[in-house]
Amino acid sequence: MVINWLDTDGVTPPDEPPKQRAAEYVRMSTEHQKYSTDNQSDAIRRYAEQRGYEIVRTYADEGKSGLNIGGRLALQQLLEDVEAGRADFSALLVYDVSRWGRFQDPDEAASYELRCRRAGVQVHYCAEQFENDGSIGSSIIKTVKRAMAGEYSRELSVKVFAGQANLIRLGYRQGGPAGFGLRRMLVDQSGTEKELLDTGQHKSIATDRVILVPGPDDEISIVREVYDQFVEHGRTEREIADDLNQRGIVTDLGRPWTRGSVHQLLINEKYIGNNVWARTSCKLKSAHVRNDPSDWIRADGAFEGIVPAELFNAAQVIIRQRSARLTNDQMLEQLAGILKLNGYLSGLIIDEAEDCPSSSSFRSRFGSLLRAYALVGFAPDHDYRYLETNRKLREMYPGIIQSVVDGINEAGGVATRDPITDLLTINREFTASLVIVRCFHTSAASLRWKLRLDTALKPNLTVAIRMDDSNEKPKDYYLLPRLDMRDAVLRLAEYNGLSLDAYRFDTLAPFFQMAARAQFREAA
Repeated sequence: MVINWLDTDGVTPPDEPPKQRAAEYVRMSTEHQKYSTDNQSDAIRRYAEQRGYEIVRTYADEGKSGLNIGGRLALQQLLEDVEAGRADFSALLVYDVSRWGRFQDPDEAASYELRCRRAGVQVHYCAEQFENDGSIGSSIIKTVKRAMAGEYSRELSVKVFAGQANLIRLGYRQGGPAGFGLRRMLVDQSGTEKELLDTGQHKSIATDRVILVPGPDDEISIVREVYDQFVEHGRTEREIADDLNQRGIVTDLGRPWTRGSVHQLLINEKYIGNNVWARTSCKLKSAHVRNDPSDWIRADGAFEGIVPAELFNAAQVIIRQRSARLTNDQMLEQLAGILKLNGYLSGLIIDEAEDCPSSSSFRSRFGSLLRAYALVGFAPDHDYRYLETNRKLREMYPGIIQSVVDGINEAGGVATRDPITDLLTINREFTASLVIVRCFHTSAASLRWKLRLDTALKPNLTVAIRMDDSNEKPKDYYLLPRLDMRDAVLRLAEYNGLSLDAYRFDTLAPFFQMAARAQFREAA
């Protein structure tokens, strides 16, 4: 029997079930058009229509990196609304797992979902092929997806860094202002000059590149005058800055000269034509660190210099000798005075201080700025102790590689060492690369090791020397054949399962046995 509700007197038609109130969160960096916020919203709204949700609020982070939560105001507001009880919705719709972020710690994304669930807001992933129902299967898939999201960013970072380093070695400029007395020149893929770039102007064609060229003659003469006044006439950076300011000369950024800006002009190798990059780094939105000079990417003589090399080198000698005349106690006394005056210490603050050695002088005298800071009782906001550990491991490396060569020779093999790359060629049959892997402690007091394989040299075998928890001596060794390694970076825990620990050994005896050779009597 069919009932026509319009024609039945006294009978009320059944109401449609009320829709569940939901919010949507969308995020886009610049990685791919498929992740545009409009495309995400379209997919989310189709999902909502099919599942009976009414979207009452939108939280959108556009053009925001997913490496951390900093700067993502919409996500911060979402979490604040949910946990403060201001949320007028009971479900949160997200395009996929990676929209929380591409965190290097997959647990970080899980923590944000957990905070929503604890506040009574269920999270749904609209473009994923699983239901976020708390089952074992969905939990496993989410964990894998979170790890994949973080690995995507890490692999992209490695590729970008390698590409930028290669361009530096070819003599191309990678970002930043040219500097006083220099200009940025746009060139095409064949090296033909196209035009000078103004301040703030960038290249628009992917195959174009930027190089440095000498600037106007009046600026070049001033740069050379600065070097001449400093080297030949013994004037200080402050005196030179005051003179330039009195003459109405401003920096390339249109600002008055300071002691620090003159000092930077005197120590930057671009003025003799050297292309130097990666003095500092801030990879994957981590802490900004100053790299060891051995890790800098450089190409000497990449472009035309505007200061004679002899004059530049003489300036560096003077800068180094200024601190050589002071005792350690005198230098630390001056550093303590700077700390008392400013309440904080940094390389820039030190370089701006009057009648004080430069930050590079403190670094050279005490091994690092961190050690100098500690000696005057200053602790930076970030923990940079790993820099000291890395320095110690670099000092340890020559002795370790020599002991390995000696061990191969004692086993009856022959090892030759490339003086530039340290790559070992053993018995003219295979190559091996030695890598010292620093140990670090997680926030949960677990031990971890991060191993970067040398993908550029492509050794047949990587000998990974895993240090103990104090980074004082080797803990064990991994012999990793290139054919079996699929990743450029391996993250090791104390126990890693058979897939990795099958290559683990307590000593290097198995490696030496691989190099051993025995004499066979010649057949008749």
